[in-house]
Amino acid sequence: MEGEATPRMWGTLSLASVALAVVLGIAAGTAGAASQSRWIVFSATSPGHLNAQLYRIHPSGDGIQQITTGAYSSIAPNFSHDGKRIVFARAGVGILTVNVDGTGLRRLTTNGRDSFPAWSPDGRHIAFVRPYKAAWTVFAMSSSGAGERRLPKAPPSGRPSWTADGLLIPSGGDLLKIDPTTGHVLKYYGVDVDAIWGMNSVALSPGRSTLTYVGARSPDPGDKECGEGPCQRFALYKETFKGKKPQRVVKDAGPATFSPNGQQLAFVSNGGLVLSSLAGSTSTHISTGDVYPTVSAPPAWQP
Repeated sequence: MEGEATPRMWGTLSLASVALAVVLGIAAGTAGAASQSRWIVFSATSPGHLNAQLYRIHPSGDGIQQITTGAYSSIAPNFSHDGKRIVFARAGVGILTVNVDGTGLRRLTTNGRDSFPAWSPDGRHIAFVRPYKAAWTVFAMSSSGAGERRLPKAPPSGRPSWTADGLLIPSGGDLLKIDPTTGHVLKYYGVDVDAIWGMNSVALSPGRSTLTYVGARSPDPGDKECGEGPCQRFALYKETFKGKKPQRVVKDAGPATFSPNGQQLAFVSNGGLVLSSLAGSTSTHISTGDVYPTVSAPPAWQP
């Protein structure tokens, strides 16, 4: 009968459905495996060592490995957008790059105060900050370290973010888009970042719709740890670009990084690494063994 499925047709449809389910299952499994195979890179100290080094760990908590070694602290990691290389600052040394497995170490700058490097989306350039006169100022260079230059029109800057939308810097409590050649301000986003404590902790979501930073918070009632008055206390905040007020994510946490899909945050809290949904409904504490993650800069989540 026209429009009626015969037993033969049902068998064909069932086989097709099974095949589709298998394909979708394989795709989902592949996507899940890809997500778990990515690395989160963070700076940490280990027993008997005062200087922090870079470590990597899977979001599942497996496979922790040390990436850098040496007599100077390695901090502020940032991935190239193909996920193959890491650029970071070595205190007292300069800006360096290294492969994800720790091979191929290369020094790019010689100013020991250079910090917070950020790779351009095309992989050809790196921005960073350096003290210039009385302020921290944005510099840029090629990914090989050639052509190092100050962006003369850039205002004083915190940790830069180089995104598909351009080179963004926190400055004066706001987020600015600047020309990557001159530093000329192209756009003010009108966000509200802690202008004292938050400048070096700003991180942007992959879709550039949300940012996080570390800022001051009110002291706990009865806090007398610092003598007569309460200690300065901090919290991790998130803020959208739609003019809403910042919301506190968690108190006493370090700066965060976003997962590649923008749905999770990774940050340090109570001496450990934490993964939290952006909505804040779920969080997972990841064991880092005997290494102690620092809050010198946001971790880096491999693209």
